Amino acid sequence: MRILSSPLLSAAALIPGLASAVNFDCSHIKQDGYNYDLSPLGGVHEIYNTEKVGDTIVNTTYVLNVCNTLKGAANRGEHLRCGTSKNICGFQYTYTSDDNGEKSIAFPIVGFDHLGGGEKDAEIKRLKEDDSEKEGLRVKMSGGEYPVEGEKKKKSAGAVIEFLCDLDRSGLEGLVDEDPKRLLRATEGGENGGGEGDGEGDSEDKAPFNNGTNPNRSLQFKSFGKADDDTYVLRLDWKTRYACDNYLRDSGSSSNHWGFLTWLIVIFFLCAAAYLIFGSWLNYNRYGARGWDLLPHGDTIRDVPYLFRDWLRRVVNTFQGSGSRGGYSAV
Repeated sequence: MRILSSPLLSAAALIPGLASAVNFDCSHIKQDGYNYDLSPLGGVHEIYNTEKVGDTIVNTTYVLNVCNTLKGAANRGEHLRCGTSKNICGFQYTYTSDDNGEKSIAFPIVGFDHLGGGEKDAEIKRLKEDDSEKEGLRVKMSGGEYPVEGEKKKKSAGAVIEFLCDLDRSGLEGLVDEDPKRLLRATEGGENGGGEGDGEGDSEDKAPFNNGTNPNRSLQFKSFGKADDDTYVLRLDWKTRYACDNYLRDSGSSSNHWGFLTWLIVIFFLCAAAYLIFGSWLNYNRYGARGWDLLPHGDTIRDVPYLFRDWLRRVVNTFQGSGSRGGYSAV
């Protein structure tokens, strides 16, 4: 017997590896007896941070999808390609003060490649384990690489996202930001916009420097830099009601109860229909029955209206009889 090898068989052999790499299911998170569903936070979101380093401005846009891969959102043009199998990518733009030069790079932070380029290895922890005053989840993910200037070998990269309980926020507030490119023109004004214009159009160029922080936004940038273990870590805070310990229990108890009753009713009607169909088929093939005689217990089914009428009359007579005056009657 000859065994044929094909690309499909090779791909099938990789499936277990893929399943183990993607071990963060944001819709079914169980931790310390609590259930969480972060799937409403899914989708592609962007957050940027702008820093002024000497005479240059470095703007980094972080694109993330915590519940799925970024797909096409991970690539921006021909020269900025992060990888469609990533979950978090960074796009870094460096501008000079005289606006004569620009340098841009793309680097993955979290994700996995089916050819062994990394894996999204998630670690989940409740915040109350470290601080009793905090409620939420801390999720650590890895699988990225960051190119450090002056070094040939790339450094490992990852992300730490703290999902903070806030019942007043869905987590999607303020995720649409204004265009950060306008803010990059603030090269001379400093963080407080202290510079003065020298000519026409300088008023816009001297706008107050903005690092991308928006207090009304649920998703907040904290930092991106080198950690103690020589990896580069992106730290984000995400305020949302879906990170509260008892949110699913408080909001989903009634719907779960109704769902159970619905399934119970459906199962009952399916069993009744199967019983009637099988019984009718049996009566037809065994006894050659026709009409009402096909139905199992057909006589009983025909008598149901009369039985119900007699039962209803008995109930009415019972209530009427309880209202009559008791005692001795005259002879």
